[in-house]
Amino acid sequence: MPVCAVFDIGKTNKKLLVFDQNYQILHEEQVQLDESLDDDGFPSDDLLQLTNWIKNSFQVLSENPDYDIRALNFSAYGASLVHLDGNGKPLAALYNYLKTLPKTLRNDFVEKYGSDIYRQTASPDLGMLNSAMQLYWLKNQKPSLFHLIRHSLHLPQYCSFLFTGQPVSEITSVGCHTLLWDFEKHNYHAWVEAEHLHSVQQKPKLTNEVVVDTATGRAIGIGVHDSSSALVPYLRSFDEEFVLLSTGTWAISLNPFNEEPLTSAEMAKDCLSYLNYEGKPVKASRIFAGNEHERQVKHLADYYNVNVNYYKEVRFDTNLIMHLRKKYKQATPETADVTLDCPFVERNINLFKSYEEAYHQFMLDLVAQQIASLRLTIGRKGVRRIFVEGGFSKNEIFMNLLADAFFHKQVFASEIAQASALGAALVIHEHWNSQPIPEQIIRLKRYY
Repeated sequence: MPVCAVFDIGKTNKKLLVFDQNYQILHEEQVQLDESLDDDGFPSDDLLQLTNWIKNSFQVLSENPDYDIRALNFSAYGASLVHLDGNGKPLAALYNYLKTLPKTLRNDFVEKYGSDIYRQTASPDLGMLNSAMQLYWLKNQKPSLFHLIRHSLHLPQYCSFLFTGQPVSEITSVGCHTLLWDFEKHNYHAWVEAEHLHSVQQKPKLTNEVVVDTATGRAIGIGVHDSSSALVPYLRSFDEEFVLLSTGTWAISLNPFNEEPLTSAEMAKDCLSYLNYEGKPVKASRIFAGNEHERQVKHLADYYNVNVNYYKEVRFDTNLIMHLRKKYKQATPETADVTLDCPFVERNINLFKSYEEAYHQFMLDLVAQQIASLRLTIGRKGVRRIFVEGGFSKNEIFMNLLADAFFHKQVFASEIAQASALGAALVIHEHWNSQPIPEQIIRLKRYY
């Protein structure tokens, strides 16, 4: 049976999945690998252990007679570089993007290149989460190691390198808050050359390019950044312009159709732009909604002496919403600050007669912030559709309030299995799959 295998490498879970030509999952395995300590004693993914798991698990899969593996691709988290020597051997740990960038180094960088560099590269100042700063840090803190580096590959491209032996740069990895890409000049930013960061300066390839294994005829993808990969199923399934609201710990709004340049004011509200698999900009904004929800439902459960998951039993009540809007001053998208805590934290919980009343008010406040965040990405041109995936897509109070706020648009809860891995398979569809992409790979429920 012709299939595509995909390694989906998350910070916590590492997965290997197999898709048939209808993009149904035939096989899925998952591991959690122990972290190791880097040369500074900071926890990091164990690169050797990860490398061995990828090689060994694919070897076992390739020996399965049920699968004719026509293609292989990789989705992985970003902001992480593997540094190779001239023989293609890793020189250092897979440094964790949670490491602290020394303030003196950050200040030195801004003094040399100016703070507007963050806007030019559509990269908020995120320390080591700006992967180019990891190289800048190495150059200044570990110069003997830095001078041995021949290639610095983002993690998805390192995974591909294990099978192709070809070190490549790829557009979604380079173009996601790395400080590498000048969004105005559509090339590496001048500071990268000024600092001689040549190990990352290969011309980036588009994500749909493959390397064909001459021995097997297998198409091997060059890897894709997981956030970009999760958007691919929507881009391949829908022609009409949309915004995707991906909800988890963060609620991230993604608009692949907003080409308005990122402004400093938008960046101050936690916006950024990144490049999708076609090299086109995607405007993104985020709020800490999932984390805030987890915090507040624990607070409400303690106060009302109910189970922490009681919110799942609370049904959307239009009359209660009307009552709350009449009785209490409400947060609005115009006044809600997307960079601060949810307005609900300022409310006196003693005023609410029941858990249901308090929870509905909390959702009113949270959705006011969410609307403000969505508007940042929707832009002046607008979109017709909003897709919501993840935890909040299953919350009928959240979905009904959102649909009410955007009554002039079509608001859908969407469900998709293993979106990042599916995107990695879809992005190289033409190289392995002669069948058309199925229409029902995303399940939708509309709210009015």
